Amino acid sequence: MEIDAKKITEGNKNMELWNAVKQPPKEVLKNFNNGSYKGTDISPQWRYQILTEKFGACGVGWYYTIDKTWTEQGHDATVMCFASVSLYIKDENKWSSPITGTGGNEIVSVYKKGPRNSDEGFKMAVTDALSVACKMLGIGADIYLGNFDGSKYKNQEPEKLDPEIEKLISEIRELAIDKTLTAGQLEFMKTIEQRDKKQLLEAKEILLKMEKN
Repeated sequence: MEIDAKKITEGNKNMELWNAVKQPPKEVLKNFNNGSYKGTDISPQWRYQILTEKFGACGVGWYYTIDKTWTEQGHDATVMCFASVSLYIKDENKWSSPITGTGGNEIVSVYKKGPRNSDEGFKMAVTDALSVACKMLGIGADIYLGNFDGSKYKNQEPEKLDPEIEKLISEIRELAIDKTLTAGQLEFMKTIEQRDKKQLLEAKEILLKMEKN
């Protein structure tokens, strides 16, 4: 029997915060592929914005402590740096228990011309650790659950087009039948649903002129 996770979480008071913060807006997401692995990054600043929206300003409704930092020797001359943090949030004037997270980064990286130090290493390790702590609250959970494919959310209904735009698109597609179109026009047809009204009207006018000729 398949379990419907959506039905379980809907209406569950314990899931209210999780459901409110699980879906990042597309503008704060960035796909990456470093050769070893690929995925989707979430802007750290968005996480801090969400914490502020839900709990109040940093230091008032939420804060974190850096509990430990350390380094470890990596492959060759590479040196890794790590940080452990504790995130605290205030709910109904009561501070939470620590929400812990550990993150890491390179503080000495090896390149063809030799090793290079980074003064951003520990800062990035702390940022990484905070992202791990935020996961426990469900912040950006849809990314980690694989519900986002890089351009759209799975099982998300497409936005309905304006009836006037929909009619224009239908008319343009009908006019384009059996026409010899340029490469630019063919590309336009492929992305026609992303065009605005002005572009659609111009395209319709061009196709009507072609019809007369």
